[in-house]
Amino acid sequence: MAAVAANVAAAAEDREPQREEVPGLESQRRQIENGESGRERPLRAGESWFLVEQHWYKQWEVYVQGGDQDSGTFPGCINNADLFEDQVNWRLKKGLVEGEDYVLLPAAAWHYLVDWYGLEHGQPPIERKVVELPSVQKVEVYPVELLLVRHSDMDTPHTAQFSHTDSVDLVLRTAREQFLVSPQEETRLWIKNAEGSFERLCNTRVTLLDAALRTGQVVIMETRNKDGTWPSAQPQAVNTALEEEEEFQGQPGICGLTNLGNTCFMNSALQCLSNVPQLTEYFLKNRYLEELNFCNPLGMKGEIAEAYADLVKQAWSGHHRSIVPHVFKTKVGHFASQFLGYQQHDSQELLSFLLDGLHEDLNRVKKKEYVELCDAAGRPDQEVAQEAWQNHKRRNDSVIVDTFHGLFKSTLVCPDCGNVSVTFDPFCYLSVPLPVSHKRVMEVFFVSMDPRRKPEQHRLVVPKKGKISDLCVALAKHTGMSPERMMVADVFSHRFYKIYQLEESLSSILDRDDIFIYEVSGRSAIGENSREDVVLPIYLRERTPARDYNNSYYGLMLFGHPLLVSVPRDRLSWDALYHILLYRLSRYVTRPSSDDEDDGDEKADMEDKDNIPKPGHVAGGSSQDSGPEQAGPSSGVAGGSRAPMDNSPGPSHWPQRARRKHLFTLQTVNSNGTSDRSTFNEDTHGVSFSSQPYIAIDWEPEMKKRYYDEVEAEGYVKHDCVGYVLKKAPVRLQECIELFTTVETLEKENPWYCPTCKQHQLATKKLDLWMLPETLIIHLKRFSYTKFSREKLDTLVEFPIRDLDFSEFVIKPQNESAPELYKYDLIAVSNHYGGLRDGHYTTFACNKDSGQWHYFDDNSVSPVTENQIESKAAYVLFYQRQDVARRLQPQPGLADPPASPACDSPPSSEFMDVN
Repeated sequence: MAAVAANVAAAAEDREPQREEVPGLESQRRQIENGESGRERPLRAGESWFLVEQHWYKQWEVYVQGGDQDSGTFPGCINNADLFEDQVNWRLKKGLVEGEDYVLLPAAAWHYLVDWYGLEHGQPPIERKVVELPSVQKVEVYPVELLLVRHSDMDTPHTAQFSHTDSVDLVLRTAREQFLVSPQEETRLWIKNAEGSFERLCNTRVTLLDAALRTGQVVIMETRNKDGTWPSAQPQAVNTALEEEEEFQGQPGICGLTNLGNTCFMNSALQCLSNVPQLTEYFLKNRYLEELNFCNPLGMKGEIAEAYADLVKQAWSGHHRSIVPHVFKTKVGHFASQFLGYQQHDSQELLSFLLDGLHEDLNRVKKKEYVELCDAAGRPDQEVAQEAWQNHKRRNDSVIVDTFHGLFKSTLVCPDCGNVSVTFDPFCYLSVPLPVSHKRVMEVFFVSMDPRRKPEQHRLVVPKKGKISDLCVALAKHTGMSPERMMVADVFSHRFYKIYQLEESLSSILDRDDIFIYEVSGRSAIGENSREDVVLPIYLRERTPARDYNNSYYGLMLFGHPLLVSVPRDRLSWDALYHILLYRLSRYVTRPSSDDEDDGDEKADMEDKDNIPKPGHVAGGSSQDSGPEQAGPSSGVAGGSRAPMDNSPGPSHWPQRARRKHLFTLQTVNSNGTSDRSTFNEDTHGVSFSSQPYIAIDWEPEMKKRYYDEVEAEGYVKHDCVGYVLKKAPVRLQECIELFTTVETLEKENPWYCPTCKQHQLATKKLDLWMLPETLIIHLKRFSYTKFSREKLDTLVEFPIRDLDFSEFVIKPQNESAPELYKYDLIAVSNHYGGLRDGHYTTFACNKDSGQWHYFDDNSVSPVTENQIESKAAYVLFYQRQDVARRLQPQPGLADPPASPACDSPPSSEFMDVN
């Protein structure tokens, strides 16, 4: 007994504090081996188990099984020395095997043994956690051992151990503690892979097991620079420039964005969003880090949110005059292929994508439940609206919803049965229409049959949904010419792109088209079996030398303006047609003088014996001095040209007089102006056509140079109407909102299925505003697209800078004691200058800290006054509710700042460079 007492006393010296009396050996065995406190306890994830060296434990088993406390088999203090590689770092030996090198005890059993026998002085307990791996739970004997380093000092690693079930966030917190990072500094982690590449540990909420971190991996902690950039994002070559930028200190938020090539649309949208105070504060204060949603299948793995956060932090660091949004542009193109490359796009479309992407990347709902949309079915609006908003928030809960989402009331009425369907739908922005005029201004050129008159440019006001005949009627008011004597054509590249019928819609004519309206005889028409006269489309061509191996080929190139000429269908000869055309061209084609006449030699006599000039040969081989000229312009081309054709014998019977030089030849061609000999027939009675004929006037270069006056041919005059400007009265923003809430009938392409009629119906639809967001985005629908037309409305929309009152538009019962819930102040405007095919985007924005308005034009930023903000270029408006402005930190005031002498007004769109 004395020996045992001595051993127990010695063991007690290693235990702090003194424990209760040691139980009997059998009792010890039962507590350690059996029951919830012993080795039979099932493994439970997260609980601690302890390693005990196998030899010591076996000795203890022999001791307690012998039942003799005086026995010499007493094991002494727990000694795990054989399990460690050394007794300095106390790192566990590799390759230890349970049952051969150690046994595992639950926490209660371990503490019993330590209480009874003590632990070898200086040795740490070997505590390990139970981890839940796929389909199994086990004690994690070997934790993950990582090498932590700083990005600025990669050569000094710090070793730290973590469980596979620890979060990456614990690794980050351990690294911050190890490297003494202040709470204000933002950090992120990278891992170095086996091949030497680096990979971001974006989601810090996952476990080391999910992140596939292994023992021995290097984990790099990176700290954000003062200017908002990350060291790893900057190439070494720009380090000097970065140091200079960090020395620069300007007003936070007053930072331009470099145009990467047609990216002004993106820059404009970003500047507007950056100046929404509560959203920017959300990113600057790192609240987004806790809400990044990396597993949302509708999101972008947090990458869009992180890329946008980087831009905001740089822009609001105050250390940049401008930044290059290359990384953000790449991310956008990766997740939205329509924005790949460097084509011009719409700032509102980019804004819509960005708001949706930020919402899904920051959605607090990790697993979206199915929500069935319910119709009102006669229930009170308040009840249905609340249900709809709660259902929306069950699937969509983010800072974007908090800031930008509101609620519509949508009412559909079936035209047949009168069934009314009421639903409440969320919205992120309002796309409001502009009041559109039902009139359209079109510019045309009128070409008279009188060759002495130059073409006239007219500006005509016609119904927007009118027909070609309406265009002719409008022109008739200016010219006094009957619409029945007009033909309308689209001229493109010296040929007729299209000749219109009177019943065709004006919507098929674009504003950029060159429209010519030709006077024709009252009996004229295009096509077979028409009235007495036929209209011939006439092209002008010039022979041009084309290089080939023998220089013998001559090409034909179209030039000038084509004509539509009325000629009699019957008894038409090539010679007569020559004279008709010569007359029609007489304003800018000079006839040969008497000095150019030849002597009527034998060769001419031989030519005169030929019957009728062939197409492609010289027409008008002999001529009387009388001809179309004698008819005079008062009788019109048709009347003047018919005299020699109707009353004179064919050219072979005309008396031979002095011959004139032939100025051009005639050739039948197709509508493209290339030769086509298959459309005509000729006999002794003249020429007839088997299909719609096109005639080309072919000129030899020398003859054209000598007798064709190009300057005169291109000349035209402007009618007085061209000087008139159709004034567009400005409209108030409230009118656009009122138009947005007007009842409309659904289009045929978008019918509504009536559950009562059991069929699709063109129902009437009305949208009303039920609940408005903190920040209201209003998109002015300036761009109009139809099947045949595209246009931009440059109507001036008058919008208030302050106190935009929505109380008259919100139909939800209002809180009269809080009028600021319905009043908004302007904070940003996205502008678009230019037209449909080209243009430039800029931004006006009010700085949340200073209250000063600035004009953002890509990388250029300048202060402006409030009276410069309203313009025809305003495209997307950002308004902030007044109660939100008061809730945020107070601004110095919104009084007009002094005007900058360098920027009295934004650049005029007339002289602005377009992307």
